Amino acid sequence: MILSKLFKAIKQQLKLAACIFIVLNLLILSGCQNTAKNSDRIELTLWHGINPPPNRDVFQTLTDKFNTTHPNIQIKALYIGQPDQQLPKILTSIVGNAPPDILWNVPTIAGKLAEMQAIQPLEKWLDKSPLKAEIDPSLFESMELGGHTWSIPLATNNAAVFYRPSLFQAAGIKELPQNWEQFKQAARQLTRDTDGDGRSDRHGILLSLGKGEWTVFTWLPFMFSAGGELLAETSPTSVPQIENPGALAALELWRDLLKEGSAILSAPERGYELDNFIAGKVAMQITGPWTLAQLQQSGIDCAAMPVPALKRPAAVVGGENLFLMKTSPERENAALEFLEYAIGEEFQTAWALGTGYLPINLKSRQSQTYQTFVEKNPILRVFLEQMKSARSRPIISGYSRLSENLGRAIEATLLGRSPQDALKEAQERLALTLDLDPAAGK
Repeated sequence: MILSKLFKAIKQQLKLAACIFIVLNLLILSGCQNTAKNSDRIELTLWHGINPPPNRDVFQTLTDKFNTTHPNIQIKALYIGQPDQQLPKILTSIVGNAPPDILWNVPTIAGKLAEMQAIQPLEKWLDKSPLKAEIDPSLFESMELGGHTWSIPLATNNAAVFYRPSLFQAAGIKELPQNWEQFKQAARQLTRDTDGDGRSDRHGILLSLGKGEWTVFTWLPFMFSAGGELLAETSPTSVPQIENPGALAALELWRDLLKEGSAILSAPERGYELDNFIAGKVAMQITGPWTLAQLQQSGIDCAAMPVPALKRPAAVVGGENLFLMKTSPERENAALEFLEYAIGEEFQTAWALGTGYLPINLKSRQSQTYQTFVEKNPILRVFLEQMKSARSRPIISGYSRLSENLGRAIEATLLGRSPQDALKEAQERLALTLDLDPAAGK
C-alpha cells in the first residue's frame, strides 16, 4: 500500500516535470521566433520634457504614427523632466556611455554637448534633404555653431506683449505703441487708482523679477531692439559681452517703467504667471502663444502686439530642438529618419494645431489647414510676423553662465541697482567664470 502511494506520487511529479519541460521549450522556441522576426527592428529612445501633458499627448500620437509607418524603427519617447532638470541625467548618461538616441532640449545646450563630443553634426545629412529649404531661416542661428549644424528645430515660438483691449479703450489709447516712448506713455495712461485710496491698483505692465531664463527670455527682445549683441561673432570662441549699449538701454527702460510707477514686478522667478493680467491688475504682460488656451478659458478680452522697437524690430526665438546623440552608425541612421519626419509638413501642421506652437516648416505655415487655424486664432499673426525679425539666444558652451550673469544684472536693476553698475559687475563675474580677461567684451 505504501509502495503504491509512493509510485503514484513519483509518477505525478514526473508528469509535472514533463509539463514544465514542454512549457520551457515552447517559451524558448517562441523567443527564438520573436528574435528572428524582429532582428531587423531598431528600438530607439527619445528623451524629452514636453509640457503641459496635453502637448505630451500630441507628441506621443505623432510618434505612434511614425512607429506604425516605420515598422523596422520604433521610437520610445520618455518624459524625463523639464529642461533645467534634465542636464544631470544627460551628463550622467554621456559619461556612462548610455545616452538616449535622440534628445529634445533647448538649443542653448548645443555648445556644451558639442564640447563633450556627445552629439553628431547634422549638416551633411541636412544639406542633402529637400526639407532644409522648408525650415524657417530665422531658426538656423539656433542650429549652427563653429561651422556645424548641431540640432534641428522641433517647435518654435516667440514672446510678444499681450494686452487688454478694454483697458486700452478705457485709458483713451487708440493706437498701439510701436516705439519705446509710446510704450512708456501707454503704460502711464493705463496705470490707475481704481478704488480712490490714493494708490495705484492697476498698472500698465508686469515685469518679470528674477535671474532665471524666463526673465532673460522676456528682456532680451528689448536689448536686441536697442542694437545690443551678446556675441561679437557666432563662433565657439566668441567672447560674451553682457556690458553693451543695447543692454544698458534695455535695463534703463525697465527701470524707468518701475520708477514711474507704471510697472509692477512679478513674484520672484514667476514672471510667467498670468493671474494679475487675467484679474485686470495689469494691462500688459510679455508672454507667448502657448498661453492662448489658458487665456481663452479665462474668458477675458485679450490681444497681442509686437514688442515695441527702439532701433529695430526684435523678438527672441523660443522652443526646443532635437539632437542626434552619438551611438552607432546603424542607430544614428534610424534616428535621422525620425528627425526628417519631425521637420516635415505633416508633423509640423499637426503639432502646431495641437499645441499652439508655430510650425518650423514654411510649407506647413502656408498650408490651407494651418491658415484656417490662424483665421480662427488671429492673435497668432503677431507671432508669425515677429519670426521675421526673431533672434536666437547664443548656443555657445558657456551659455548657462552667460544667462545666469545677465539675469543677475536684470534682477539687480529691478531691485534698485544702477544699470551701469549691474552690467559691469555681471561682465566681471562672467569673465571670472569663463576664465576671461575682465576687460573682455568692452
